[in-house]
Amino acid sequence: MYEKDGEKYFVVDSHSHFWDASRENWREGREEFAKGWIDCFYGYHQLGPPETHWDYEKYLKVTPEDFERDMFEEGHVDVAIFQSTYLKEWYTNGFNTADQNAAMLERLGDKVIVNGRFDPREGDAGIKQLEADVAKYGHKGIKLYTAEWNGDSRGYKLTDPECYRFFEAAQSLGIKNIHAHKGPTIWPLNKDAFSADDVDQAATDFQGLNFIIEHAGIPRIEDFCFMAVQEPNVYAGLSVVIGGLMHARPKFFAKVMGELLFWVGEDRMTFGGDYNIWTPKWQVEGFVDWQMPDDPSCSDYPKLTVDTKKKILGLNAAKLYDIPVPAELQIKTDADEAMAPGEQLVAGS
Repeated sequence: MYEKDGEKYFVVDSHSHFWDASRENWREGREEFAKGWIDCFYGYHQLGPPETHWDYEKYLKVTPEDFERDMFEEGHVDVAIFQSTYLKEWYTNGFNTADQNAAMLERLGDKVIVNGRFDPREGDAGIKQLEADVAKYGHKGIKLYTAEWNGDSRGYKLTDPECYRFFEAAQSLGIKNIHAHKGPTIWPLNKDAFSADDVDQAATDFQGLNFIIEHAGIPRIEDFCFMAVQEPNVYAGLSVVIGGLMHARPKFFAKVMGELLFWVGEDRMTFGGDYNIWTPKWQVEGFVDWQMPDDPSCSDYPKLTVDTKKKILGLNAAKLYDIPVPAELQIKTDADEAMAPGEQLVAGS
């Protein structure tokens, strides 16, 4: 929990990792891609304040003690949700698998939630693995990486018939939250395979699922907003938005936040610190202190209230994941409520 000026904020970091990018995990013959991937992340790491930067060796693989301190002792996070990312084409044991993340369950208990993943290109074997993972970890959410390599394939779309089969399986297993990386790419993945163009059709066809679009499709924020406004079950995940833009690109950050608040609304936005690209401490503190600038270019964007920040920092994600919130920290949010397309615009008019 974070407290500032007498206000208390329940913090759910809904997009975090505990990765292994160490050299020992680079797949033989694929070292170029394993190194290039983490090098690209390390470039993004520099977008945070200088005093938060780590040396490269620490960045490759942190310890459980590092994670616990950075997230819960110093980072103000109440609950962290791991988003599993496998990348076994160039990391021998996987980059950030459900099993790796689950190693923190015993240490941290209900402070962490482990989300799974699926890859529709794995067919029947993938369905069986999803069933086994849900039985083992009780996933309520999964992370999808539509640009991930799989053999000769450089990606898939959410609207592929095989992906629909996995959505149906996920629903039958009790999964309700689909986190999809859309927008910024990471070398060597294909930018177009991270396009958000396939989100609206999938969201319309699976209205019982919540589609939390991580990184909100940036930099193509207008495309994302004009899609998300029509889909009541599409959410804007702010991972990378806050970490990558708030400090390094403040004018673009104001534009992105302004468009999201106007079109998507404060009840459908979730905080993600994206550990260990960045630590959450400076992001939580900076966001609580942040306000839409009094600049003419921002004059038609909403101002943020204390309640706006409480919803975004934790209460929206807590509702999506049925996370208990102390009574004194609760306020009403429409997250996970059935709404009509565009209803948030009517309510705000």
